[in-house]
Amino acid sequence: METRQYTILVVDDEENIRWLYREELEEEGYKIADAASGEEALKIVPELKPDLVVMDIKMPGISGVDALIKIKEIDKDIPVILCSAYGDYKQDFSTWASDAYVVKSASLDELKKAITKVLKQRYA
Repeated sequence: METRQYTILVVDDEENIRWLYREELEEEGYKIADAASGEEALKIVPELKPDLVVMDIKMPGISGVDALIKIKEIDKDIPVILCSAYGDYKQDFSTWASDAYVVKSASLDELKKAITKVLKQRYA
């Protein structure tokens, strides 16, 4: 993987999750932007042009899945990792055109591994 700094857009309606992801991922060397809703993410994506989007599925207003579809309409090449506290969605993620699916947990190891894998696949 290149040594450039990747920009990740974190989309979650829970402020504490956005804060946690920002802290952990900045420590890994990523540049982090965040959005509190799918609608906000759709306003940010065209200008920011993130290298990756990490997005919650269940949010008020537009869902993460609906936002994913609209993000892919803006730029089909932006990889999106969907996250949820519920493991029930894991079998559906590939039909949603998501690049990965991560179940939220206290440990962000699974998310970090998914980010590394998706970025390598997309930008290697």
